[in-house]
Amino acid sequence: MKSVRFYSDRGLLPEAARSGGGHRRYAPEALERLRLIRSLRALDLPLPEVRRVLEAGGAADRVLEDAVAGRLRAVGNELKALRWREAALRLVRECPPAELAGRLRLVGSLDTPPSTAPLARFWRAWLPARMPAPATAAFLDVAVPQPPDEPEPAQVLAFARLHAMTTAPCPDGRQPRPEVHRAAGADGAARLYAGLAEAYEIAGPQLRQAKDPYPGEALDAYVAAYASAYGDRDTRQFRRLLAARLAAEPRLTGYWELTAVVRTAPGSPPEPTPGHADEWLRAALERDSADRA
Repeated sequence: MKSVRFYSDRGLLPEAARSGGGHRRYAPEALERLRLIRSLRALDLPLPEVRRVLEAGGAADRVLEDAVAGRLRAVGNELKALRWREAALRLVRECPPAELAGRLRLVGSLDTPPSTAPLARFWRAWLPARMPAPATAAFLDVAVPQPPDEPEPAQVLAFARLHAMTTAPCPDGRQPRPEVHRAAGADGAARLYAGLAEAYEIAGPQLRQAKDPYPGEALDAYVAAYASAYGDRDTRQFRRLLAARLAAEPRLTGYWELTAVVRTAPGSPPEPTPGHADEWLRAALERDSADRA
């Protein structure tokens, strides 16, 4: 049989001898070995993995477990890629004719499944260059949305727009950064984002309940984070100055709106992003400053 010769030529099924006519002969245990090879190949294990299992001896069970786990990961990635391709095809099929060319360009720029590397590069360039690695990793964890395993067309479109936004050249050749990065430095920025994460978490329930921005515990934590970064104290004057500073800083509202689409499961209420929490807290600060004027 061709398959027997194939495995024999690759050393997976050693022959015991040759007949006078040159025909291969195998030991009795070769039949069981052949069955095992075929079973492993039926699981789509590559030949190098099959060889590892066959040659593992007493550790065969552990080696087989590792090989199956690796193949499961690979199949999962293949399925995710197919689901993204299916959602992208649906997105194009449902597109109005006038938008088709632009949508094709957006979707065509993505891998399937897409990589988050361009988004991470965008934020790394936005953050202070020497910010401690743990602080940078914590920020990226909340700022970079992971592509869903089973996306809807709207999520594919949102991720494609995020990709386009973060890879487009800046109008003046320089990426805008908050003024606080310069004033606080790398270590101060790390303290700032740790404090902001706490403020965003406190504000989360209010955002989920769609409450209007108001001063309170979340705003106090928000102002404290900036006061620590600037080396100042939370006073009435500082709050007025901070409100003016924040009003002049660049905003990335579009990024966070798209991130919310990517992260929200179909039919579920949108989860507040750090950008939404920041907008809510800025509005609360402006209201607080106006009330204290």
